[in-house]
Amino acid sequence: MASMSAPLTLPVLPLDDEVVLPGMVVPLDLSDTDVRAAVEAAQAAARSSGTSKPTVLLVPRVDGTYAATGVLGTVEQVGRLSDGDPGALIRGRGRVRIGAGTTGPGAAVWIEGTRIEEIVPDPLPGSVTELVTEYKALATDWLKKRGAWQVVDRVQQIDDVSQLADNSGYSPFLSTAQKIDLLETADPVARLKLATEQLREHLAEQDVAESIAKDVQEGVDKQQREFLLRRQLEAVRKELRELNGGAADPADESDDYRARVEAADLPEKVREAALKEVEKLERSSDQSPEGSWIRTWLDTVLELPWNERTQDAYDIQGAKVILDAEHAGLQDVKERITEYLAVRKRRADRGLGVVGGRRGGAVLALVGPPGVGKTSLGESVAHAMGRTFVRVALGGVRDEAEIRGHRRTYVGALPGRIVRAVKEAGSMNPVVLLDEIDKVGSDFRGDPAAALLEVLDPAQNHTFRDHYLEVELDLSDVVFLATANVLEAIPEALLDRMELVRLDGYTEDEKVVIARDHLLPRQLERAGLEPGEVVLEDSALRRLAGEYTREAGVRNLERSVARLLRKVAAQHELGDQELPFTIGAEQLRALIGRPHHVPESAQDPAERRTAVPGVATGLAVTGAGGDVLFVEASLADPETGAAGLTLTGQLGDVMKESAQIALSFLRSHGAELELPVADLKDRGVHVHFPAGAVPKDGPSAGITMTTALASLLSGRQVRTDVAMTGEVSLTGRVLPIGGLKQKLLAAHRAGITTVVIPKRNEADLDDVPAEILDKLEVHPVTDVLQVLEIALSSADVPVEVAA
Repeated sequence: MASMSAPLTLPVLPLDDEVVLPGMVVPLDLSDTDVRAAVEAAQAAARSSGTSKPTVLLVPRVDGTYAATGVLGTVEQVGRLSDGDPGALIRGRGRVRIGAGTTGPGAAVWIEGTRIEEIVPDPLPGSVTELVTEYKALATDWLKKRGAWQVVDRVQQIDDVSQLADNSGYSPFLSTAQKIDLLETADPVARLKLATEQLREHLAEQDVAESIAKDVQEGVDKQQREFLLRRQLEAVRKELRELNGGAADPADESDDYRARVEAADLPEKVREAALKEVEKLERSSDQSPEGSWIRTWLDTVLELPWNERTQDAYDIQGAKVILDAEHAGLQDVKERITEYLAVRKRRADRGLGVVGGRRGGAVLALVGPPGVGKTSLGESVAHAMGRTFVRVALGGVRDEAEIRGHRRTYVGALPGRIVRAVKEAGSMNPVVLLDEIDKVGSDFRGDPAAALLEVLDPAQNHTFRDHYLEVELDLSDVVFLATANVLEAIPEALLDRMELVRLDGYTEDEKVVIARDHLLPRQLERAGLEPGEVVLEDSALRRLAGEYTREAGVRNLERSVARLLRKVAAQHELGDQELPFTIGAEQLRALIGRPHHVPESAQDPAERRTAVPGVATGLAVTGAGGDVLFVEASLADPETGAAGLTLTGQLGDVMKESAQIALSFLRSHGAELELPVADLKDRGVHVHFPAGAVPKDGPSAGITMTTALASLLSGRQVRTDVAMTGEVSLTGRVLPIGGLKQKLLAAHRAGITTVVIPKRNEADLDDVPAEILDKLEVHPVTDVLQVLEIALSSADVPVEVAA
């Protein structure tokens, strides 16, 4: 609270950009005209009135404008300041509200003012006491930071609210405007609140400034320390070079990326990109994370064999000998590699190594059932060509970045598998095996098969760009061998970029050769046996391949050979068998049990599946190669009333439609075939494909189902030694199918001697090994009538009546 007293007439002492609050004692320079005039006028007035101390009115003046409130000040002493200039010591006594101007002695300006009397409540309310305590705590904190310990006690001893608030006038951090606000705030409690808020804001700003200054100082100190250490390191390396006769320190060379890039044999565009990254590295600080990314990228680029190539072995005969020695059969692939080497040799002889920026690479797709040697063939191809071999497993790969690499913006980014394969090979012309390309998946992370389009396209893989490298990589000299089990699982666009080579499986003779020359020596070594200690006769190997295993490849055959050798080794260790030991066909049952696959031709005629009418033998292709497929048909009792066609055996839509077509053909041509088709009107027909747990689909079982139904209706059984394959039309035409070679191999393994095929597939017989064709009687047909004439037994042969 505040009140007014009697008016005063005082000389004005203006203070430019400075404020004096009550209770403050300040020295003023009398060399200033306005200050000297006010002091002299006050002294004259004091002498005339007989007062002891002259009084003046201290008024702040900002930009020529006087404040509305001043401070009554007494001139305590006049003398010399510390610098020798005349000065006066003035003490502020109280606030004065400025009124109108008046006249007085001397050259000073005189005004009339009113003394403001301040009233402080007694006792102090609790809120004011807390405010006093807070102000003293803040002031003490600030004074301690400045090291003004002698002032702390003085502030703590002030109990008057008004005096405590006016003590802020000594604070150097307050601006003139803030001090004027304190001067013009007459209420002591409100003034103390204002002073407390100003002091609190200053301390907060000071804390932030100190934190920033500390961080900056730490950074500067670290940089200075690093600078000194690097200078010392350079001096040490210089001394080491002098001791080594001027030779560079290897560690120094590894750090100097610019020298490494300039010394490396890089393509021009790659060199430009690498030098740009080196410039970025030189501009970046050691603490920057970008520096480590650039170093990793530069290391990858410098480790790639940009201009390294192995010399192809152009010994065509030698390459053929190597392929024949390491793999039996597989003539298609061997011929293709031989052709490739021959063309490469002629291009090199005529200076056509590079045409249009492209080199003479190759992209082959090896498609076939498991166990036929697709993966091991890649190593043989590399061996025959004199190139390095790298295998890239694609089974289960779902992320596109696995092929094209990650962007460098990601933490832990890596180049793709193709770039890593070239880096691992150490040359730009390796043989890269893309294993299980049909097992590549796609999901929300991308489609790796789509990323392979550029890699496997001979027209564009000479400018392949990996997302991590972001420079062109020439893959046109790489021989890509892609392996797959199922052709349909490869995307059509990707398959179009590859040259397809089918591996349809081995004949029984080839399996015997493979087992004798490759599998047996390897398994003898694994069983800890010497080459001559256990001998497997060809008859035993042939029986193993024909009756103990039934597969397109030789994996199970190798397991059977390993099982035999383990049995012999165990018996020898137990003392039950002497070595050397020869295993013939008659010893197999005693060692590894009975055969698992007995051909139909070897069974008793009464036990064969085709011993009753309504059962026919077909041929099919599965993921494991060719196989024999049986079709069973039966007619329901007319009293049950269950008319119509029933199909079982996990059949696909195409196979179900083939059954409908077969039934429709027989109904429409019943009279011509002399079949009692009238029974089909009231009796239900059931067609079943055994092995019901295996899904089946495709049109190639059309003539097999037609033959089974015709056998059922005619009562004539299908010949045991006959198997067939072909699509049937509504008019009875036999249409072509696929996979003929695999189907004929399966028929041979099953003991079939007669095979019926479509006439339009006759050209495919050229792919079937001659030794297989010699053992099969193949009948190309164009019409179902020809199929029935070959497959059905004669009508005068007595058979069991169909159920």
